[in-house]
Amino acid sequence: MDIRIHPRILRGEIDIIPSKSQAHRLLICAAFADNPTQIVCPETSRDMEATADCLRALGAEIIRTETGYSVFPAKAIPEAAVLNCCESGSTLRFLLPVAGALGVDAVFLLEGRLPQRPLSPLWDEMERMGCTLTRPTENSIRCRGKLRTGDYVIDGSVSSQFITGLLFALSLMAAESRLTVTGKVESTPYIDLTKEALALFGADPEHPGTKKLHSPGYITVEGDWSNGAFFLAADYLNMDPGLEIRGLNDTSLQGDRAAAHWIPTLCKQNCTIDASDIPDLVPVLSVVAAANHGAVFTNIRRLRIKESDRVASTVAMLKNLGGNAESSEDSLTVCGTGLIGGTVDAVNDHRIAMSAAVASTVCKNDVIILGAECVQKSYPKFWEEFSRLGGSYEQYLR
Repeated sequence: MDIRIHPRILRGEIDIIPSKSQAHRLLICAAFADNPTQIVCPETSRDMEATADCLRALGAEIIRTETGYSVFPAKAIPEAAVLNCCESGSTLRFLLPVAGALGVDAVFLLEGRLPQRPLSPLWDEMERMGCTLTRPTENSIRCRGKLRTGDYVIDGSVSSQFITGLLFALSLMAAESRLTVTGKVESTPYIDLTKEALALFGADPEHPGTKKLHSPGYITVEGDWSNGAFFLAADYLNMDPGLEIRGLNDTSLQGDRAAAHWIPTLCKQNCTIDASDIPDLVPVLSVVAAANHGAVFTNIRRLRIKESDRVASTVAMLKNLGGNAESSEDSLTVCGTGLIGGTVDAVNDHRIAMSAAVASTVCKNDVIILGAECVQKSYPKFWEEFSRLGGSYEQYLR
């Protein structure tokens, strides 16, 4: 779906959708708890559904309801399973170690850029601890064998998702194991979010395997700061009269809660921002910076292995909209030149598409977004909400 957006200021009230990051974690805990769990999560996304489908393949019964999910934990673990991760890196990296802990002969199906995204050093550590991993095809991974208890070691500089996956796996084991993380740990708030989810289900994340998962019965997924950041940015870029944004927890452990600090700061001054804990915010923060005083983003190397090479796609977005940005190996410099309008290829990256939509609110000319349907990955109703708040777009025919 290609669309043409006419510059408009967004106004009105918006309830932010549930956190995809927290929903993944709560679904996994609920799927292996002792009793059923009701998860309040009124909105879903392709990534959330990928995790739910994979957990069903591992034996859990998960029913989508009007208010969220009814999760009935797995009673019998299958000997073999096929898990379709779609394009969700979280689903793959969280559940690959889980399948290993359960001893399931599991084939993971991958789509989009997911086959190219790194799995080492998780792959190496799982093989060291009892599993055999292979690639039957370019778009699949097979995990055989069973992880054993013991001392696990993982380099934290590649992805916090590897640490999360191992914490889930070790929590399902019958005896205590130890997880040692080496190197510079990236995205530490997401590890804290994992530990919080495990603790909510009665596990001891500091000593995984010592306590079983116990259902809290009923739990609500909090609002998503990653997606809320787009509307927060639109609000600060156009305070006339602005948006009333509801449903964001000011004390959340989500790393992207940092948007509440950086967006207003960027509207006042040029900043240097360490992106190591907030890689998903860089595209939309770049839009805010370009429309104001500019910014320098450091520690951006991991952005190159997201749904797109998010450094290259962010630079291309800004330049195509009339701005100016340059990148080096580990930094991104955005000039505060303002934005005019133009054509942005979303390159199948939901955060690029939504950032371009936010940019349209401060552009003089129309913004064309190619492949705008990619928002389905995290925010299926984004365009519906964008329109309801005053955004004006129509189908664009190439």
